[in-house]
Amino acid sequence: MIIDNIKTQVVGVNINVDKTSCAIVDVRGNIKAMNSFATSEYPDVNNFVTVLCNHITTLVEENGGLESVRSVGISTVSGNFQTGCIENSPNLPWKGVVPLSAMLRDRMGMAVALGNNAHMMALAEYAFGGAHGMRDFIVVSLGSGMGSCFFSNGAVYRGVDGFAGEIGHTCLVHGGRQCGCGKLGCMETYTAAKGILRTAAEVMEESDKPSKMRQVEKLTPQLIAQFCEQGDELSVEVYHRTGYMLGLGLANYCSILNPEAVIFAGSISHAGGKWLLEPAYESFEQHVFRNVQGKIDFILSDIDDDVRNVLGASVLAWSVKEYSLFK
Repeated sequence: MIIDNIKTQVVGVNINVDKTSCAIVDVRGNIKAMNSFATSEYPDVNNFVTVLCNHITTLVEENGGLESVRSVGISTVSGNFQTGCIENSPNLPWKGVVPLSAMLRDRMGMAVALGNNAHMMALAEYAFGGAHGMRDFIVVSLGSGMGSCFFSNGAVYRGVDGFAGEIGHTCLVHGGRQCGCGKLGCMETYTAAKGILRTAAEVMEESDKPSKMRQVEKLTPQLIAQFCEQGDELSVEVYHRTGYMLGLGLANYCSILNPEAVIFAGSISHAGGKWLLEPAYESFEQHVFRNVQGKIDFILSDIDDDVRNVLGASVLAWSVKEYSLFK
């Protein structure tokens, strides 16, 4: 068979709690066009898929047409590559098991692959970012939730059912804070956005010291980080406690897996910066298995979060068998 119509671009989609982004990505990882819409405005998943299809179609028609696109890759929280479903997400508006890959494939008429957003981050970091050249590393994403992926021997490790890497839902404190997953004491409840705000409330309740945090009607982790830069003592304490818990949890993780590095991504990682990562690394070194002390690097990703996930989704898109009604 002689083939003279090789397709040179895919669609990468990133679905998070606040926003869904779509991009046309070529074989070299160049993003040719991108658009987005608010995820939360579509609590009915069927309406969401309709809007998603419309955004993808618009992008594709403006950049070569459906005949030029090989496949679609989706990065999403609580995504399972092995089933193509979003499964029991504690943060997205759609509950239960959502067969999103099949829904989009039926409507778009082309191959669709879906994976967990942390796994997509690892693919992007391996292909285009800080993990380039590494064979064994961990990606940790801190934002509204906590995601993670273990990249082992040059590939994403998914486990038997596709849920490997859920460090955010391992128990860090017995009988601790209530998590959206239904369990108590999950690591996410101490290291993600809501957990940081809960820590801030505890710090302010324990002390009568003045703090800029007390003057804000709607506190955010980003604001707390800004107050750290301004020398606010209680704000520094918030990130110190958060970093301690993060380092403790990661020490357990890395003592088992022995990676080359931990790569941090997500809005909290970048907002907290040194105020989060320095106490995290100190705690990590205190608790990690002594034979790997000083040997595992902490790296803050330099790829924009939205770009990283669509790039990872594009890598996944290239990996699935081609199927299209538009050959």
